[in-house]
Amino acid sequence: MANEKAGSWYLFTSESVSQGHPDKICDQISDAVLDSLLAHDPHARCALETLVTTGLVVMAGEITVHNEAAAWALANAEHTARETIRDIGYTDPEIGFDYRSCGVLRAIHSQSADISQGVTAGEGLHKEQGAGDQGLMFGFACNETKALMPLPIHLAHRLMEKLTVLRESGELDWLRPDSKSQVTIEYEGDRPIRIDTIVISTQHKEEVCDRKGNLSEAARKAIIDKAIKPVVMGEREDLWSNKIKYHINPTGRFVVGGPHGDSGLTGRKIIVDSYGGRGRHGGGAFSGKDPSKVDRSAAYAGRYIAKNVVAAKLADECEIQLAYAIGVAEPVSVHVDTFGTGRIDDCRISDLIREFFPLKPAEIISHLKLLRPIYRETARNGHFGRSGNGFTWEKTDIAPKLREAAAKWL
Repeated sequence: MANEKAGSWYLFTSESVSQGHPDKICDQISDAVLDSLLAHDPHARCALETLVTTGLVVMAGEITVHNEAAAWALANAEHTARETIRDIGYTDPEIGFDYRSCGVLRAIHSQSADISQGVTAGEGLHKEQGAGDQGLMFGFACNETKALMPLPIHLAHRLMEKLTVLRESGELDWLRPDSKSQVTIEYEGDRPIRIDTIVISTQHKEEVCDRKGNLSEAARKAIIDKAIKPVVMGEREDLWSNKIKYHINPTGRFVVGGPHGDSGLTGRKIIVDSYGGRGRHGGGAFSGKDPSKVDRSAAYAGRYIAKNVVAAKLADECEIQLAYAIGVAEPVSVHVDTFGTGRIDDCRISDLIREFFPLKPAEIISHLKLLRPIYRETARNGHFGRSGNGFTWEKTDIAPKLREAAAKWL
């Protein structure tokens, strides 16, 4: 199958945000509360939204727990929120938001019994655990990086990680928690050939401003030398050049930031959380949701499947769509698109997926070990392309089986 993009040149851009961005604060609070429940009750049901603004945190949603320890964790959700805010770095009341002085409001009730009977095994019309909602979820992988992630979003996430390290270590102690990155890559067909532009906007202390009140040239240079260059050289040394365009705090000044500068809300960074605009997105957010919600668990399964397809060298690029009906275990559809890069037909890959991968909610949850308190770490620097014990959907353990099964068509 011919790839329609072959021989064409274009630019593609993705962004990331730091753990101190207002929306990401909310994601981390929602997932920290979820983790506190799962640590005591692996079958807790949680759909928690958080809002932050100047001096205020609001938590709202539906939570059901099944034992006293988890009930105690829920009762201490305010403490969990404050600990999360402290860990992110909001410890100074002078910047308009800090973990000690912010107010915390709660509006939490239990999960609807009507939903529960469709999701809990043995209840309702179906005997096995059904999907927690209807919807469509996408997974994606490509061979642009070792992590099998698109290069623009991968670099954008790594830049945010590096700025956090520089801030927390004190090497650049004038940095504050709120920041954003944006990376533009030039492609020839499917192949990234050049970094065109890198944008960093980071909150900073007044002390590194020049006479006009803007971020000083020395500070801008420090971000390039200590953050951007090490990240690019560490990930794709072949793409480093002196022709990269930089926009470092392009407004000039970024002293007022975090929830004091802008309100935040759980689930408002779904493209940052996934693939940076590459591939499609079903619209459902991840954070604050226990794995019975297929918005989360099936999106992780989609990534797991797509990554194994690419790792098996059945395609250079792969997108998986899974769709579910609420209360029904079997997906209503499984769709594969390799964008013309497949080495066997997409329909055959779809058949292999149904043969080798868990697709029912209970199977996904069990196979990927999703009933553990692993979610707060996912709520910053992206849910995909990461390493660590919690990121089970990044394994490529099925790739050898796929390759062997596909050998008769290769």
